[in-house]
Amino acid sequence: MSTPLPIALSCGDPSGIGPEIAAKAWDQLRARLPLLWIGDPRHLPRGTPHREIGSPAEAAHCAATALPVWPIRFAAEARPGDPDPANAAGVIEAISTAVTLVREGQARAVCTAPIHKKALRDGAGFAYPGHTEFLAALAGVPRVVMMLACTELRVVPTTIHIALEQVPAALTPELLRDTIRITHAALIHDFGIPAPRIAVAGLNPHAGEGGAMGREELEMIAPLIADLRAEGLALSGPLPADTMFHARARAGYDAAVCMYHDQALIPIKTIDFAGGVNLTLGLPFIRTSPDHGTAYDIAGKGVADPTSLIAALKMADEMARMRA
Repeated sequence: MSTPLPIALSCGDPSGIGPEIAAKAWDQLRARLPLLWIGDPRHLPRGTPHREIGSPAEAAHCAATALPVWPIRFAAEARPGDPDPANAAGVIEAISTAVTLVREGQARAVCTAPIHKKALRDGAGFAYPGHTEFLAALAGVPRVVMMLACTELRVVPTTIHIALEQVPAALTPELLRDTIRITHAALIHDFGIPAPRIAVAGLNPHAGEGGAMGREELEMIAPLIADLRAEGLALSGPLPADTMFHARARAGYDAAVCMYHDQALIPIKTIDFAGGVNLTLGLPFIRTSPDHGTAYDIAGKGVADPTSLIAALKMADEMARMRA
C-alpha cells in the first residue's frame, strides 16, 4: 500500500488560535489523517511534539508521534492576541507553499487556518479581501465560490463580503449563473452526488411576494433558474429564505444557493456553530478551512476548540478520496 500524502495545513495568523488548534487537531488525528503544518515551529504551543521534515512524503511516517512541520522562518515571535505585521510575509508564504505542494502532487489538499487581513495589508500590502480571492489568484481562475458545509446543511452565498445595500447591484445574472453551475459541478465531483438538487433563495422577503416586495425574483432569478433547468439542472426556487432551512425543507435539497452573506451563514452557524467548514469551490485543488476567525481574545490560553479545524481536515480528506 502506498504512503498517503498529507493535507497541507497553513499556519494562519500565529498570534491567533491557529497554532493551538493545529496542535490539538494533530493530537486527535495523528497518523489516521496525516497533516503537514506549514509555519514557524517557534509559534507552536510550548511542548508540542513536532518534527521538521524536508519532504511531504515523510509526514505519514512521523505523524503518529510528532506533528510534521514544513518550516518557514517568520520575522518575529508570536504574541498571542496581538497580530504583528512583521509576520505578514510569512503567513502569505505559508499559504502559497501549501498551494504549491498540492499542485505539485506532494499533498492531497489545502487546509487554511484563519488569517488577519489588516495585519497582512499593513505588513505586506496584501491586496485581497481574504483567503478565497488570494487562492483564486494563485490558481489563475476567474471565478470561485464559497461554500459553508456541515453534516446537515451546505450553503453558498452568491455575494459575499459586501454591504447589504450593494447586494442588488452586485447580484448579476452572470454571477448567479456561474455560482449555481460551480456549485452543481462540485456536488458531483467533490461530494459524489450524481444528480444534485439545489435550492435557490430569493433576494427579498417572501421571495418578493409576486413583486410586492421587490422584482428581482420575477425579472432575474426565476428566469435564470428556468434556463438552467432546461439544461438539466435540478433547481427549486426562488424560495423564501425564512422557510427553507428547517429540517423538513433541508431534506429536499443537497445545497442551498443564497443571495448574500448572512442569508447563507446564519442558518449554518445556528445549526452547527463549532463544526462548520468553509470550502472554496471552482479551484483546481481542494481547499477547506475552519469556519471561524483568529479568536484573539482566547489565543494563548489553551482553551481553543479544534472541532471546526478537525471537520475541515476530515472534509478535505473525504473530498480528496472522492476526486481520486
